[in-house]
Amino acid sequence: MKSRNIGILAHVDAGKTSLTEQLLFISGTVRQAGSVDEGTARTDSLSVERKRGISVRTSTASIEWNGDRINIIDTPGHVDFAGEVERCLAALDFAVVVVSAVEGVRAHTENIIRALDEHKMPRMVFVNKIDRAGADMERVLCELRRIQGKDKANVYMPCSVVSACGEQNCSVSTLEGEHLAAVGTEYLCELYDEAAEAFLSDRVLSSDRLEALLHEAVASCSLTPVLAGSAKYGVGITELADFMTAYMPDASLRETDETCGVIFKIEHDKIMGKVAHVRMFGGKIKNRDAVPILSSSAEKGAESEDENDAVSAEDGKKPDVEKVSQIRKFTGGKYTDSGEVEAGDIAALCGLTSAKTGLFVGSAANCGNARLTHPFLRVMVTPKSGDAQEIPKLAAALSELSDEEPYLDSKWENGQKEITINLTGGVQLEIMDALLRERYNLTANFSPPSVIYKETPTRAGDAYADYTMPKPCWAVVHFKFEPMPRGYGVSYHGRLPNNQCFYKYQSHIRKSFNSCLAEGLHGWEVTDFKCTLIGGEHHTLHTHPLDFFVCTPMAFMNGLANCGSTLLEPLLLLRINCPSEVVGKVITEIVRMDGEYEPPLTFGDSSTLEAVVPVAKSMDFPQRLASMSGGKAVSTPTFYGYRECRPGEGADAPRRGVNPLDRSKWILWARGAYTLSMD
Repeated sequence: MKSRNIGILAHVDAGKTSLTEQLLFISGTVRQAGSVDEGTARTDSLSVERKRGISVRTSTASIEWNGDRINIIDTPGHVDFAGEVERCLAALDFAVVVVSAVEGVRAHTENIIRALDEHKMPRMVFVNKIDRAGADMERVLCELRRIQGKDKANVYMPCSVVSACGEQNCSVSTLEGEHLAAVGTEYLCELYDEAAEAFLSDRVLSSDRLEALLHEAVASCSLTPVLAGSAKYGVGITELADFMTAYMPDASLRETDETCGVIFKIEHDKIMGKVAHVRMFGGKIKNRDAVPILSSSAEKGAESEDENDAVSAEDGKKPDVEKVSQIRKFTGGKYTDSGEVEAGDIAALCGLTSAKTGLFVGSAANCGNARLTHPFLRVMVTPKSGDAQEIPKLAAALSELSDEEPYLDSKWENGQKEITINLTGGVQLEIMDALLRERYNLTANFSPPSVIYKETPTRAGDAYADYTMPKPCWAVVHFKFEPMPRGYGVSYHGRLPNNQCFYKYQSHIRKSFNSCLAEGLHGWEVTDFKCTLIGGEHHTLHTHPLDFFVCTPMAFMNGLANCGSTLLEPLLLLRINCPSEVVGKVITEIVRMDGEYEPPLTFGDSSTLEAVVPVAKSMDFPQRLASMSGGKAVSTPTFYGYRECRPGEGADAPRRGVNPLDRSKWILWARGAYTLSMD
């Protein structure tokens, strides 16, 4: 039996979970389709999901259809939980993008499609809710075709014939026979010369050739089939399932010879502890097998562009090897202990305590790295009781939740009274509060969200530090920093002769440098610059293995002090739909927020415009927009990027730990002779 792994992706309220429930139902996996509104959806397993009627975690289920095993990954649709979608992309062979026939393509839908383009992920579109008043299939197709791919416009081929669109008695059939041949030849002529020749000659492709080209076009992401239906009433679901099994690629096409799987989700079980959801690309894992856990070849942190760069910071470090205690497979929201998982399949592995999302079991593979979200808000968390003894419990709970959602990035230094977490929106904060109450029986106070700024070197300059006293110690580090354009990230270059600085110590410098990026002069992450190692020195007698971990942060901060550090503020792209009569007021608000906008597009009494605004000045914009439009306007935000703060704007972040610019205190702290509680 072939295994196929599909993801159901969409903007919030497009009907992803309802579609998953219908697929479970028509396959005979469950006796009755669950309902999101009634809180009976199998893939909404958290009580907070059932109460709010939205998915906040990725869920898996399996069905059998046309002789194939299909693993379904149902993802959250709310933009606050886009990180869940981002992580599951590595596990997929095929994606179903769900779009509402009423609301149409939303900004988050466009982000999903572009992420699929980056992953070169075959996909199809399911236009849902054709039973509702206002459903417009043609409008959705027009909106899809406006989304530009990297190289060319996407070819979206309608494959459904819809009757009574916009009514509850709607029906759907798929193209077949002569109708499929005519439509298929027309759309394939944009991609293949032989189809163009047939179309211009008033001919159609033969059925065999048509099938071959359709399979090839879908697999290469050149063509996206568009089907329609109503998940609420089960219309078009069978046709969708048939189409998926006919055209989605076989998972075996991505298999490797070695045992290899990517971890795309982490959960915590009260009995089994950490549970790692894994998509297998090669080999087989059984209960009680010992498997290595390792990162990909692309090291996290600064990228290296030089072939002769200093060796990776992970060189010489052996991967963790842990024993699998149980292997679970999910069917219809319930799991069975399968005992093994093979290439092409998905399962949950228990017993891997060091597992994290994005890591690999077995050997590593390249699964892409598309970004769908960037946290741009930070919140301070304290126990509601005010009892300092509850801080470690709260920190442990938030650390566990950060395993499941790495973008939370909870931080706490022993001795501090506050814990910090990162967020992408207010809904995520409400979910965190609910999870702390329900899962850990903890109540917390959350500070008002503050903006996560970044910083970048203002000008080029040197970064230097020497650590030669008190002996025995000896480490010298010399960098050159160069500012780069926005969005560049960080690159690391340079390799010194081994007799000047041992390669193993250069690995220590590189690893410590990556850690230094988290906090600059203003306390924020440092980005958009090029670092070159131009000097360094060890001593064969006095250098201790940890000396370069003490010296490198001092050199890093010295470099920022010499170069200066400019604050960068996060920006949002807003897609605003509003009554045409309030467009002027909306534009005035955008200008007041120091934003930029494109000329609005007007369709009758409704207008749409896009604007880029700073996060710091737009946090209450949804409320102001609702007030000025009488609740008739809608704004969809997505992360856009960073720009330099205007003079006098922005804010510093409190530093976690000791600042390496305070040399004496830093050396004591780095050597374990000083703690924050001593202040």
